[in-house]
Amino acid sequence: MNRQTKRMQERADRASKKAGTDRKAAPQATARRAATQEKAKRTGALVFLREVRQELKKVDWPSRRELISYTVVVLATIVVLTTYVFGLDFLFSRAILNLLG
Repeated sequence: MNRQTKRMQERADRASKKAGTDRKAAPQATARRAATQEKAKRTGALVFLREVRQELKKVDWPSRRELISYTVVVLATIVVLTTYVFGLDFLFSRAILNLLG
């Protein structure tokens, strides 16, 4: 349950206490109302895709040169870290094999 629904239920409880009505009926009505509002907020697939396209136009995309340099940095980092982990794994496995038998 989100904050908005909780606040609506608290308001309904307070209102029902003042009016002296049944408190159990108010939260159910509030929950139904919140579910109806949630359905009303949803948009269709075409609207969603149109908004996504608009947002992607706002993105500051890297240039081709930046993209290539970032890719090289990532690949070099992967190679270095993979080699490091492989070396540690190899050393520890040799040490354990020598220690245990």
